[in-house]
Parts: sequence; C-alpha cells; structure tokens
Amino acid sequence: MKRAKMSLLAVAAVAFGAFAFKGIAGGSIGGKVVPADGATEAWAVSGTDTLKAPIADGAFSFAEAKAGTYTVVIDAKEPFKDATITDVKVEDGKSTDLGEIKLAQ
Repeated sequence: MKRAKMSLLAVAAVAFGAFAFKGIAGGSIGGKVVPADGATEAWAVSGTDTLKAPIADGAFSFAEAKAGTYTVVIDAKEPFKDATITDVKVEDGKSTDLGEIKLAQ
C-alpha cells in the first residue's frame, strides 16, 4: 500500500512538472502611432479577451496575445479621433506589426 502511494505521488509530481514549465502559447501585436503624443493607450479585443497597452513615444505592444483575430482601438487625445484596425491576425509564436497608424483630426 505504501509503495502504491509513493508511485502515485511520483506520477503526480512528473505530470505537474510537465505542465508547470510549458510556455504560454501566443503571439504579439505592435505598432506606432503618429503623432507620437496623439494617444495614450491601445486596446485589443478578440471575443471576450481584452488587452490594454500604454502608448509611449508613439509605440505600443501587446506581448501575450492569444492566437486569433483582434480589433485594435487606439484611444486618441483631442483633437484627434480614435483609430480602429479590424481583422488583426495573431499566430502562436509570431509578431504582428501594424506599422504606422496615422491619427486623423
């Protein structure tokens, strides 16, 4: 009986260890806003997942986006208008660069 308990504990420890160090799957989304001081934050929405990133020196990045299709919204400051980019595809292990996003007035 004692041997069976020890075997069960060993199997549980190995199983836990295998999952504990598994990397998080996902990709990233990044871009640059022009003018650099025209927005404060960016949002990425996919289904029920919502990510938020600050915009610093015009640049933003969502580092741990799950694979899927997102809508990215740039929260602009006055006198600029918010910008929306739809159908942003994210793949596991890949970076999606939105390039330069020019804010309209």
